[in-house]
Amino acid sequence: MANVFVAGASRGIGLELVRRHAARGDRVFALVRNVARQQDLQTLAGAQGAGAEGKVTLHELDAGDIARVDDAVAALGDTPVDMLYLVAGVSGPAGPELSTPIDWNEWDNAYDIMVKGPLAIFKALLPQMHDGTKVVCFSSQLAASTWELGGYYCYAGAKAALNAMMRAVARDVQDQGIIVTLLHPGWVQTDMGGPQAELPVEDSVTGIVTLADRLTMADTGGFFKWNGEAHPW
Repeated sequence: MANVFVAGASRGIGLELVRRHAARGDRVFALVRNVARQQDLQTLAGAQGAGAEGKVTLHELDAGDIARVDDAVAALGDTPVDMLYLVAGVSGPAGPELSTPIDWNEWDNAYDIMVKGPLAIFKALLPQMHDGTKVVCFSSQLAASTWELGGYYCYAGAKAALNAMMRAVARDVQDQGIIVTLLHPGWVQTDMGGPQAELPVEDSVTGIVTLADRLTMADTGGFFKWNGEAHPW
């Protein structure tokens, strides 16, 4: 039984990660912005008996509220972190924004959630990590130099910043045996990806969990696709 932390567990990929890890007997800490609104997670948590394998617990943590991350993590206690998924994200404005006003508040919110938030959560949980801890940071193909379409300036920029930042973090914690990777989860049928997306959530998560299980220190600092293949930078 592993202790698995999922930041951004309220819906889509994060919610399915909670389901999948709980089903196989892991202890799952579901980190969400508003616990009271999470009916699906409340149901999952209620289905587990006290002390049971596969126990799901809900914890309030807003990746975009940087000033409160330390307090939110402190409330989790000192449970060792075996696996951490940094999933939380927002799409931000999609258009080219060259002929329309730029909503910089929306940009600030996106960068708080997808750049500052992952670093703040990682840093706060670092004392509970150990040799062999695996950290999977959710990035995107939009962050890669191989992406050839326009638009999505905010989202692509935030994910590119996340890639560079967490690759540096991977180097700084490798002597502690902590494995840090970046992940493109695929174009997934979620609220963000839309119903026209290529991948069902279940298929993406199957690949993600398989990848996470087999990660070693040889993979730290790497950028991967949901199916385990290396993703070009």
